[in-house]
Amino acid sequence: MSRYIATRAIRGAHALVTEAELMLQKALAEKGPETPVAFPNTAYYLPVIYGMTGIPVEKLGQLEPVLQHARALLHPLPSEKRWTPYLGETLDCGMATLLAAEAIEAIRFVYGLQPEPMPGFRLAGGTAFTSPDNGAGGESLDGHLNGPIDDIQLRTWGIQLVDGRMPGFAAIIGAAKSNEVAVKIVRELQQRNILCFLAGNVNGRSIIHQLIEEGVELGYDTYTVPFGTDTISAIYALGFAVRSALTFGGLKGGQAREILLYNKDRVFAFVLALGEVDDLKYAAAAGAINFGFPVIADTVIPEILPTGVTTYEHVVSMPFNEIEGKDDLERAERLVQKCIEVRGVKIKVTKVPVPVPYGSAFEGEVVRRADMRIEFGGKYSRAFEYLYMAPLNEVVDGRVEVVGPGFEEVPEQGHMDLGIVVKVAGRGMQEDFEPVLERQIHYFINGASGVQHIGQRDIAWIRISKAAAEKGFNLEHLGKILHARFHADFGAIVDKVEVTIFTDPDRIEEWLREARKAYDRRNKRLADLTDESVNEFYSCTLCQSFAPNHVCVISPQRLGLCGAYNWLDCKASYNINPTGPNQPIKLGTCIDPVKGYWTGINEYARIASHGTVEEVAMYSIMENPMTACGCFECIVMLIPEANGVMVVSREDSSMTPAGMTFSTLAGMVGGGIQTPGVMGVGKYYLLSPKFISADGGFKRVVWMSSILKETMAEELHAVATREGDPELISRIADERYAVTVEELLAWLEEHDHPALAMPPIF
Repeated sequence: MSRYIATRAIRGAHALVTEAELMLQKALAEKGPETPVAFPNTAYYLPVIYGMTGIPVEKLGQLEPVLQHARALLHPLPSEKRWTPYLGETLDCGMATLLAAEAIEAIRFVYGLQPEPMPGFRLAGGTAFTSPDNGAGGESLDGHLNGPIDDIQLRTWGIQLVDGRMPGFAAIIGAAKSNEVAVKIVRELQQRNILCFLAGNVNGRSIIHQLIEEGVELGYDTYTVPFGTDTISAIYALGFAVRSALTFGGLKGGQAREILLYNKDRVFAFVLALGEVDDLKYAAAAGAINFGFPVIADTVIPEILPTGVTTYEHVVSMPFNEIEGKDDLERAERLVQKCIEVRGVKIKVTKVPVPVPYGSAFEGEVVRRADMRIEFGGKYSRAFEYLYMAPLNEVVDGRVEVVGPGFEEVPEQGHMDLGIVVKVAGRGMQEDFEPVLERQIHYFINGASGVQHIGQRDIAWIRISKAAAEKGFNLEHLGKILHARFHADFGAIVDKVEVTIFTDPDRIEEWLREARKAYDRRNKRLADLTDESVNEFYSCTLCQSFAPNHVCVISPQRLGLCGAYNWLDCKASYNINPTGPNQPIKLGTCIDPVKGYWTGINEYARIASHGTVEEVAMYSIMENPMTACGCFECIVMLIPEANGVMVVSREDSSMTPAGMTFSTLAGMVGGGIQTPGVMGVGKYYLLSPKFISADGGFKRVVWMSSILKETMAEELHAVATREGDPELISRIADERYAVTVEELLAWLEEHDHPALAMPPIF
């Protein structure tokens, strides 16, 4: 252990704890100990403090024992003559630094200084994403950086974290050698789908400034989250790590050791320190090492070799100018590769032959009308996509053909019709897999920087940006993306892929008719597929990397709670990877057809949950409901006074009649906990005849987030008609009309909701 690092980290910790104490004394005198303290939109109080100490800080006065604990963790500076190279003293001071940093940020919230102001800054995505652009997205002009990540976004990223699409995150602190190097570092991480948290500065200049100056879009949608331009704002990254353990690991506040080990083993993160490292950065780095997160610096600093706290090295020095490479951009690329190597991040990179950056980090990128070169679909043109299987001898692998003119002659911000037809062949390919693969077109095309894809089937909508077109992106590249990705992701069942892009109006009309016949045929086939028509369901253990005891059982009439996987998807996944996360579960003997008990499901639940879950009722919320990890789209919860249930969407941050928001409710559902009366579900499960059918079915829904009513209006009306009450949706309250039990009961009585006349739910 380096005495130099220990000295600087411990000195930095002492300074920050003292600063936090002084700030708290001032705040207590000016605001009073009863002043509320909170990070917005999170159920985990001040998460690092809550996770490490178990103290749920809600008022300023409650920060006093926290800082007393931080002071107790401090150690004296190492002796010049007789110093024992003990890493533990440095790590203790690092933890004290984190507690003090979070306390300071909380006090800043009290004074309105967080999120950090930055006049003129535009934040893409996130909670401030407000201005619509013909439905294509929006922008924030409120002049603030991101601040702490809200719980809704944490769960939105959850499925990507657990299924490997997002391998981990990087906390980048400081400023790069140049703007170009800053952009290159972030692009390299984006292309590997690694989430980037940005903080800190060097002599007042931050990587955040560098990226903004280069026009790089920052925000949730692009995996680049700017926390703040000072070092202590990096505490939000550690707060994200703690909340991951609480949300997906089923851990509780105060289980410090378990939370730290969870992050070491399951959250693949690292700190990239750019530029000069001062005392505070050394102290913050020591805090991160507690979590198993190594620190890689692009300057000359002492290194700390493996001791078991992190997987490999703890601190690695890679002086930027000494990195081998023909230029700074290549050096930046190798720096990122070293970070990935040191943390042991498992990257799945698909090389796609397109002239723009490519990766899942660009899936949420919005192409605004002002930046648009061409548009297909939407208001002014048609666009569709259709995938079908053919015999092996009828498919020419790698052929990409454009039938009709390109968009080069269309004026800027113009529009034209487009048809994407993908023909696949493979020995393991089945007709049932066609819609599964077809749905991947959305994700595959969205991975290209500067290309926006919305919708599917015959309501697809694609925009290509001016920047992408200027780099040479054309219609042929859409086909190249699909060829590369289908081989990479579905190589076990797809041997050949041929893509034809149609812009010729006559050919579009011809193929659109053919595609719609197939859509209708598939709908009827899926509609006829019921739980009773199969003898096996499927498991999904993707989320067990974050929630080790969670068990997801997927049937034809109950999709995965994340909404991303249905029974056919799992069947396809099993054919692709027979040893993967989706395994067939033989149903065995039916114990109770009403509640949905089978011997095979119960046996699987016991084994897969490591003995935590003994039984699962597929069709009940009141008795042994399915567990959840934290990736659910909606929460269904009993409202006993109303003799029914409410359904809260993850996008809904408002108060509910249960007296809790989605974020708070999620703590009762996630982490593999089996809680009667509460469960996480995929939103399309609401449409299933099997939706809590043992408890009365859809007629039990007395309250529902309005966003679900609006975005699923047609489907919900069909369910209401099926239930024999076409006006049922109008009888269901939402946050606009009822946020308390009293308001809900008044609404239900006024609108004669059927739940009031149903038998008691328990």
